[in-house]
Amino acid sequence: MALWIPLGIVLFLFLLVIGMYNGLVAVRNHCDEAWSNIDTELKRRYDMIPNLVSTVKGYAKHERELLEDIVNLREKAAGNHGDVSSQAADESLLQRALGSLMVRLEAYPDLKASSNFLELQKELANTENRIQASLRFYNGNVRDNNNKIQQFPSNLVAGMFNFGPREFFELDIPEARVAPKIEF
Repeated sequence: MALWIPLGIVLFLFLLVIGMYNGLVAVRNHCDEAWSNIDTELKRRYDMIPNLVSTVKGYAKHERELLEDIVNLREKAAGNHGDVSSQAADESLLQRALGSLMVRLEAYPDLKASSNFLELQKELANTENRIQASLRFYNGNVRDNNNKIQQFPSNLVAGMFNFGPREFFELDIPEARVAPKIEF
């Protein structure tokens, strides 16, 4: 009888460790899935940029330098498969350049009336919204992951099995933190 109590405690602790380990694996997999969703949306953006650039080229010949910068930034961002902060830095530069292009293109009434441009603009805005939703989903999963590996007692299991913190995806665009000015 005295043997059953310690055996029950050991079994309980074993099941608790298994449960915590499985929870950590699930959160890690959620982070990986969320990152994959971001990657998919970014590729969608990268695929649209050449269409946007070619549509705009005919209307905005003197914007050539900005268009070339956007193409170069797109290539750099699309080719970056490094850590989260490195990708976030490249995405910040690309997003800033795209925003600058859209602001400049407001001066072209013929372009604004072009159905191709309007469709591309709409799709780009839709893609940007999807990217933002994917980033929020990823960062929420990173938060959950980091909470689990830092909170007791799952931090003990995380340490035993080398689960580590994840990095939040943050774009470094100060303009995004300021409300836009709308003038008529």
